[in-house]
Amino acid sequence: MKITIISAGKIKERFFIDAISEYTKRLSKFCKLTEEIIPDERADDTYSKAEIEQVKIKEGIKIINSIPKNSFVIIMDIKGKQLSSEELADKINNLGISGVSDITFIIGGSNGLSEDVIKKADFKLSFSKMTFPHQLFKIILLEQIYRAFKINAGEAYHK
Repeated sequence: MKITIISAGKIKERFFIDAISEYTKRLSKFCKLTEEIIPDERADDTYSKAEIEQVKIKEGIKIINSIPKNSFVIIMDIKGKQLSSEELADKINNLGISGVSDITFIIGGSNGLSEDVIKKADFKLSFSKMTFPHQLFKIILLEQIYRAFKINAGEAYHK
């Protein structure tokens, strides 16, 4: 299976980079993982709603252009469906059984996702009603994908 993670914004902190590297290494046993990092469009506190929407649209175009063809698209959305780790494992397993071999997870920037990106989603996933920094969330997502593969392989990781 091929997993792509598209996220907005560069990760600068070494400890985040190290954690992402560790989960990337762990996941290599189970899937081909690709990361696409989209430069985030800056919007300061003085921007109007219309200006922020334009920022989201510009970022959204870059995200959409990075989605692999024929990929099942899962956006991370606070309004999405919350799944347990076992349910996420089932979702990934069932997609594979149904012939899906390419899944793309999308993490938006600080202003959220554009409507065009949201429309591309085959599934909207939420890990919480809370908002997380995208750097930290990427690690959480990678860990949950790794956990899902471990669950599906029947390996002792998930407790």
